[in-house]
Amino acid sequence: MATQEIKHIDGHEAFGKALTVSRETLGRFETYAALLKRWQKTINLVAPSTLDDIWHRHFADSAQLWDIGRTSPSPREGRGEGRGEGQPLAPEPVAAPHPDPLPIPRAGEWGEGTQHWTDFGSGAGFPGLVLAILGAETGATRHTLIESDSRKAAFLREVARETGVAVDILCARIESPETVAKVGRVDCVTARALAPLSRLVPLLAPYFASPTVGLFLKGREVAAEIEETARTWEFASRSVASVTDKSGSILVVHALRQKR
Repeated sequence: MATQEIKHIDGHEAFGKALTVSRETLGRFETYAALLKRWQKTINLVAPSTLDDIWHRHFADSAQLWDIGRTSPSPREGRGEGRGEGQPLAPEPVAAPHPDPLPIPRAGEWGEGTQHWTDFGSGAGFPGLVLAILGAETGATRHTLIESDSRKAAFLREVARETGVAVDILCARIESPETVAKVGRVDCVTARALAPLSRLVPLLAPYFASPTVGLFLKGREVAAEIEETARTWEFASRSVASVTDKSGSILVVHALRQKR
């Protein structure tokens, strides 16, 4: 799948063309969309105002993380310019979805070699289940979704079953020591609309190892969130312009550690 500057995605055909997915993958997303609309009648999975905009607002918005996470240079190459290791970098608005370089690991550290992606507060599966469906094209990645709401977890399992996608779905609290012990430290963590960065970072820090990268879908307040978080945490970060939301961005975070 190639992420690119895309226009509004108004259905499965536009999604398939814009994101270059296989027919099999597109079929899985069609199944996903149908199940989401069916389950939405009894469970509030997404904002009702976005239900008719699934392909753009939810699928394409989530899918853009896939290539961002898989095409990035080494952190050693991205920590130059006199910056101290682990220091927060101010977000940089960009015209293209892939500024070069991004200060995060590449193949062999994670990038193309990423094995374990974990999504926190998955809800209706955005972005975690979308990424799991994209990963199913090669079968080279493992995906874990963590959702504490049992009804939403049941929905995620139904989509995984109907689409034939292998994904681990845990109905558990993110901060639970049992969850941390079971999941362990992972290659990539993702979250969408879960919490402000200052609350998100301490919540997800137990899942970060040295090469772990976080990909967080954020809105226009991302700069303020970074500033607030940097008071108690050290990290490297950069904002990548969203291709689906003019006011949105993907915040890429690594080298995370708590200040002493």
